[in-house]
Amino acid sequence: VVDVGAGDAAARVARAAEQWGAFLLVGHGVPAALLSRVEERVARVFSLPASEKMRAVRGPGEPCGYGSPPISSFFSKLMWSEGYTFSPSSLRSELRRLWPKSGDDYLLFCDVMEEFHKEMRRLADELLRLFLRALGLTGEEVAGVEAERRIGERMTATVHLNWYPRCPEPRRALGLIAHTDSGFFTFVLQSLVPGLQLFRRGPDRWVAVPAVAGAFVVNVGDLFHILTNGRFHSVYHRAVVNRDRDRVSLGYFLGPPPDAEVAPLPEAVPAGRSPAYRAVTWPEYMAVRKKAFATGGSALKMVSTDAAAAADEHDDVAAAADVHA
Repeated sequence: VVDVGAGDAAARVARAAEQWGAFLLVGHGVPAALLSRVEERVARVFSLPASEKMRAVRGPGEPCGYGSPPISSFFSKLMWSEGYTFSPSSLRSELRRLWPKSGDDYLLFCDVMEEFHKEMRRLADELLRLFLRALGLTGEEVAGVEAERRIGERMTATVHLNWYPRCPEPRRALGLIAHTDSGFFTFVLQSLVPGLQLFRRGPDRWVAVPAVAGAFVVNVGDLFHILTNGRFHSVYHRAVVNRDRDRVSLGYFLGPPPDAEVAPLPEAVPAGRSPAYRAVTWPEYMAVRKKAFATGGSALKMVSTDAAAAADEHDDVAAAADVHA
């Protein structure tokens, strides 16, 4: 657990990002009442009749809209969930697909999500600075990195809503298959019905993330793994379903613009060593990731320049795939 305002916040982020690739974030300043309204509006979207939701169905190759989670396109198995993806920058035009005549539900959803996006962008910038301090940078060095690389200034946001209906045979289904996020980092807001699990080595197992009121789960993504030269590692995670209760979650994904090359920060590369990963743009990395999913390999291994690190990444992929319980 990391409290944003605590004196040891940077040390806690460093420990969590190195050992787990994830942590629970509290003390973030996003009002509890707003989070409650967000969850209420998300549930309302998925309670709409199927015929209305299908108006906004995501077509092949489309990044936004209603349907299965975007990650599902890489897998043959179906998942016990519904999803809706949108970019906050085109929120009102995108949601007219769902509510073509506007109306109260449309206006309430857009108002709440715009307020939420404003709070999350503030928090994302604050967390980015905290991550850089966790790498051991001073306040002056953090400002220098941002001035030179403009990481926070250019970060883009995508929102994915998830609905996991109750399942009559939960042991035979997954709400979301095991994967890592591709971008920088993700804030996950989950209802008080647990279901998110993280993969943990030694011994290999899936660990349930507790559903804590008002807390965000923060997951490190693959491009942040590259940016920090593998010091802060991306985390394999999945969502399980249950027999008795529906579950709602929201992922707020941060990443670079499509034209930005992501490479290890010089400050993250040990003296006398070469960077462990080559520079990639997000679209280039997604193409590598697609190939990795098809072959059962590791996308991070494919962009690695370090044989030892690459072997570790391949081991993680294989272990996560093998552990089902």
